[in-house]
Amino acid sequence: MPALPDLLLPLKLLVAAVLAVSHDGLVGAGLAPGSGAAWALAIVLLVVVVRAALLPAVWHGVRTAHAAARARPALTQLRDRYAARLDAHRRDPARDPDALREMLAEQRAVQAEHGMSRLGCLPALAQVPVLVALYAVLTDVAAGRPVGAMDAALVASAGSASLLGAGLADRFGGFASTPGQGWAVVLLLAGVAAALSFATQHWFVLPNTVLTGLPEPMRAVQRLLPAASAVGVVAAATAVPVGVLVYWVAGNAWMLGQQAAIARWWPTPGSAAAEAQAARRARRTG
Repeated sequence: MPALPDLLLPLKLLVAAVLAVSHDGLVGAGLAPGSGAAWALAIVLLVVVVRAALLPAVWHGVRTAHAAARARPALTQLRDRYAARLDAHRRDPARDPDALREMLAEQRAVQAEHGMSRLGCLPALAQVPVLVALYAVLTDVAAGRPVGAMDAALVASAGSASLLGAGLADRFGGFASTPGQGWAVVLLLAGVAAALSFATQHWFVLPNTVLTGLPEPMRAVQRLLPAASAVGVVAAATAVPVGVLVYWVAGNAWMLGQQAAIARWWPTPGSAAAEAQAARRARRTG
């Protein structure tokens, strides 16, 4: 089986190529070649490329969420029916493989009827290898190693570039105890990324999630997700390069706009966002 670095090498080279092309384009537009602004904006353009490429998967995820909402009543009725059947015979589904197989077969049939898919989380999962690849590219930059389209000159340029006093390949631990404002840049970027994540989850994702019928513990977990996502960003910020934080800020800003558009124009049926859309339409027609 190939090692993980070998599996990620094509993506790492692709990330390096996007950064190199974006940087050259920004320099051609007038930015200084070794400036932090040119390299930070190159990372922002990487976000745009990745997120734009994932838009078909995002739309598929929206359709999957709508299909799941339409299928929820039938699936709930199915679970209740089998629960009553097993309870009547004092049986546990885990100890009754025949009943469990029947229930799963009917469940798959209902999901297929409504067009449900298991790939709705693809956009979120796809971000993980991209971040790992960007992390690897920045690690090479910090070590002065050329990587793909980023030759020695571009690596030296990126390695010397700084954003408000913090190198894009630097980490919080590298300057947290030294004079300068590098640590403040990390905290600022982490705070902005965390705020964007919280706003997206709290104002757009949570209202677009159907909580009806969920057990109270699961509903409580859903309500805690906005704060948990923000805390997770801040905690992880101390271990990743500044360039990854720039990626998070740009990516979370994209997500805020994307989820706002979904919640407003394509809300999940049965959610608070769908009720708000219906109320807006009623006001316009009334």
